[in-house]
Amino acid sequence: MKLRQLAAFLLALTIFILPRSAQAQSKYYPPPLSFSNAELTRRDFSGQMLRTAEFSNANMDLTNFSNADLRGAIMSASVMTEANLHGANLTNAMIDQVKFTKADLSDAILVETILLRSTFEEADITGADFTDAIMDGAQVKELCIKASGINSQTGISTRESLGCR
Repeated sequence: MKLRQLAAFLLALTIFILPRSAQAQSKYYPPPLSFSNAELTRRDFSGQMLRTAEFSNANMDLTNFSNADLRGAIMSASVMTEANLHGANLTNAMIDQVKFTKADLSDAILVETILLRSTFEEADITGADFTDAIMDGAQVKELCIKASGINSQTGISTRESLGCR
């Protein structure tokens, strides 16, 4: 009998406590924006605060993210042909399997970003900071060929951040 009473008490306590803590948490930490599987061609997100936003499997051809705050964003398996990411902060973002064909990544911050299996065909990486980014060896080798410039916000050279020789 006491075991049932204890179980009922714990259940009631859980019901009362958990919703309140979830409400308090959402007050201070709103849920991230989700643009998964979206058609975002030519959209303008320039200068916007998009921390932890999700853009997985999205078409972002010609999309403008210049100077946007994309820290912690998820852009897995997306297409970003000719996208503008000039000066964007992508620190701690997950950008795996993304096609950056002819994209502008100049002066972007990609510190501690996961970039595995992403492609950078004809992308502009002048002044981009890739410090501690997780990349395939082939990606680093390809990017080192065209790496130049110094990031205006971090003061780190692109070649140094990629570990180019």
